[in-house]
Amino acid sequence: MVPFAGWELPVQYDGVSWEHRAVREDCGAFDVSHMGEIEVEGPRAPELLQSLLSNDLGQIDSGQAQYTLLTNDGGGIVDDLIVYRLDTYRFLLIVNAANTATDFAWIKEREVAGSDVRDVSE
Repeated sequence: MVPFAGWELPVQYDGVSWEHRAVREDCGAFDVSHMGEIEVEGPRAPELLQSLLSNDLGQIDSGQAQYTLLTNDGGGIVDDLIVYRLDTYRFLLIVNAANTATDFAWIKEREVAGSDVRDVSE
């Protein structure tokens, strides 16, 4: 266990190789309760996120999620995250806790009329 963004985070149990095999052969769960949460909502929310994320949001329907990257203006990586499409124009981004403020500021600076970006981590 190690301290991480105000939480105690398990880093490793029986070893990376063992854990990798266990998840590939059976299943795994990833607890996201310690992570940052950013909501993006509005008629232009899909357009905003499509311009900032590396994967195609058109590939997920309401109730589905996608692992993706938050990119900078040059196409480099700001952070990795999970985006949930909650409804047609409502999304929840699960971001790394240590990067929540940075990710939120990056997205908020690029917010367009018709989209609302909120840090709902608390």
